[in-house]
Amino acid sequence: MTKMRVAPALALLLLSMSLLTSNPFPATNNGGLALAAGGITLQGTGATFPAPLYQRWFAEYNKLHSDVQINYQALGSGAGIKQFQQGLVDFGASDAAMTDEEISQVKNGGVILLPMTAGSVVLAYNLPGGPSELKLSREAYVGIFLGKITMWNDSTIAKSNPGAAMPNAKITVVTRSDGSGTTFVFTSHLTAISEAWKSGPGAGKSVNFPVGVAGKGNPGVTALVKQTPGAIGYVEYGYAKQIGIPMATLENKSGKFVAVTLESEKAALASVQLPSDLRAWITDPADPNAYPIVTYTWILAHKKYSDAKIAETLKSVLNYGLTQGQGFSVDLGYIPLPASVVSEVGKAVDGIS
Repeated sequence: MTKMRVAPALALLLLSMSLLTSNPFPATNNGGLALAAGGITLQGTGATFPAPLYQRWFAEYNKLHSDVQINYQALGSGAGIKQFQQGLVDFGASDAAMTDEEISQVKNGGVILLPMTAGSVVLAYNLPGGPSELKLSREAYVGIFLGKITMWNDSTIAKSNPGAAMPNAKITVVTRSDGSGTTFVFTSHLTAISEAWKSGPGAGKSVNFPVGVAGKGNPGVTALVKQTPGAIGYVEYGYAKQIGIPMATLENKSGKFVAVTLESEKAALASVQLPSDLRAWITDPADPNAYPIVTYTWILAHKKYSDAKIAETLKSVLNYGLTQGQGFSVDLGYIPLPASVVSEVGKAVDGIS
């Protein structure tokens, strides 16, 4: 199906300051580590999913060390990986950890993948006249994104919302137009829970959705959902939270309907152990209290940089994010990393030279 694209200007108009992720924000140095004297600029590109948190880190860091600037362009995970591979930036960011094949295309400096934060993908919706709490079974939300469920009063949706008056309104599915880690996370979950999805669109940073209109980045999807009655789309939790769009309560693996809360997110994270390469996917957590779509998101760094100042500055910024920076997570809609994960990622950061 041909998808419509939302104009970037529209997304920027409708989103608040913290969500303007297509623009670079200045950033700053780790408050606890010494840096070489002299001004320095780090360039980064990548995921929109963690961008509000990263930009907050960078802005707070700059308040502590005005000689360091960090320009982060939130262009999507696909762009982050590509520009990092091409050596156009000092670091990338992706909600889909680089594959071995993608890593092999980085010719100089090697690669370290650093899970710096975690968050949830939610199904944000705009349903005038709908119930105050919308519950979606796995059958329902897979069916919606497959284009098999097209009306909000479909019996598959209604049976999970007994007593609620579901509007006789058409469903407008909103997806991503760009290469997206958020898309990778969402479609990996759908692949894990649905044979029809697995044998159909499948999982990836860009997939051929059977239905829908498309927005660029998490901001674009959020803007389209907000302005379109009857719409539903997948976005990072913080985007929906910041502008107050309703989010569906989803059925998890145990058959329990679970809303996004810090407790349900932590239950999902606890279901997976990070391996030595720090790449782990939580496609369908088994904990009965877990929200079903939770993910780590990674910063892509080189093991070795040709410029020692770049290396030391980046290490300092990353250590800030792992320590003081975690304190901003909850307010912006992210999950503070468990102490054990902070420790392991910190060891990896120390290996950058």
